[in-house]
Amino acid sequence: MNSATPANNPRASQDPGSKDPSADSEHAPSAGDGVQDLPLRVVAIGGGTGLSTLLRGLRRHVTADGQAGAPPGRISDLAAVVTVTDDGGSSGRLRKDFNMLPPGDLRNCMVALSEEEDLLSQLFNHRFRAGDALQGHNFGNLFVAALTEITGDFAHAIQLASKILAIRGCIYPVTTTNATLVARMDDGSLVRGETNITASRHRIVELMLDPPDAAPLKETMDAIERADLITVGPGSLYTSLITNLLVEGVPEALARARGMRVYICNLMTQANESLGLAASEHIERIYEHTGAPIFDCALVNIAPFSAETLARYAAEGASPIIPDVDRIEALGVRCIAGNFASEESVVRHAAGRVTGALLALGRAAPAQRD
Repeated sequence: MNSATPANNPRASQDPGSKDPSADSEHAPSAGDGVQDLPLRVVAIGGGTGLSTLLRGLRRHVTADGQAGAPPGRISDLAAVVTVTDDGGSSGRLRKDFNMLPPGDLRNCMVALSEEEDLLSQLFNHRFRAGDALQGHNFGNLFVAALTEITGDFAHAIQLASKILAIRGCIYPVTTTNATLVARMDDGSLVRGETNITASRHRIVELMLDPPDAAPLKETMDAIERADLITVGPGSLYTSLITNLLVEGVPEALARARGMRVYICNLMTQANESLGLAASEHIERIYEHTGAPIFDCALVNIAPFSAETLARYAAEGASPIIPDVDRIEALGVRCIAGNFASEESVVRHAAGRVTGALLALGRAAPAQRD
């Protein structure tokens, strides 16, 4: 496995400011902090609830189009690159019935980037509770399916739905190839399909796409090339993150990207994906699939959890991910350790604190401007 060292990775040694960027809820340096006060171009890669949680935090800092006299936003362009390998629930049913890509994760991102109080956002998130054909389906998924039939183009349907929701940013499926996940498990067996992989009692050793040559959208590659800040995570290590990095050309684009590349580490381990893995081992598993280092920094939670939360997750075999800072830094990845967790009914990333840390990193090391 190739990995950069701190000495040959200059971006990994840069400091976004003397103050810990996670200390305040959404601290982001301004020109007065000794960093460039230019709006950032941001790309967020992932899937599942982790990506939508992050996008809710980032959305608050995106300049609204046509907002005359408004204070300048910290983000001028925001692009979400989303996994499309889900084959369960409403998305799975539509995928089977209409031979289309699963819309669920993209729909969640659309809602996250819209004004959450808006009735349209609530409508897109509505799940039918009755009716043999409709029960379990999500209105937003059905809406995207209808647009896909009308336009004949899934990616275009996503853009049209995004306009209707007036989202702040752009959302791209990582590929428009109807690809299936295939996992090699620790017993040597091959398991096909995300739902079957997640349900397996065995640990994932290697993840693959079928077909293996799934191509990315040009818009995705362009966004990565232009970005000042690129994030991967949080999300299920294999089925939300690595699945995006299996798309042809994406790892190479990340390896040569000029922007600050940040891995946002999960808070808890997850059955058959990351049980027993420390934070550095998450990065190592990603590098085993990309074949090259793709991160400059990693955001890692070091805040403790309550005994009640620990007991609840322990009952499911999960535990907090060990923040092995020294091993992360030995990979050539600068570790940003802080309190990035929010404890409610489930443990989630605190979107405000994560966003503050990300904006600090992005502003301290902006990519070359066109």
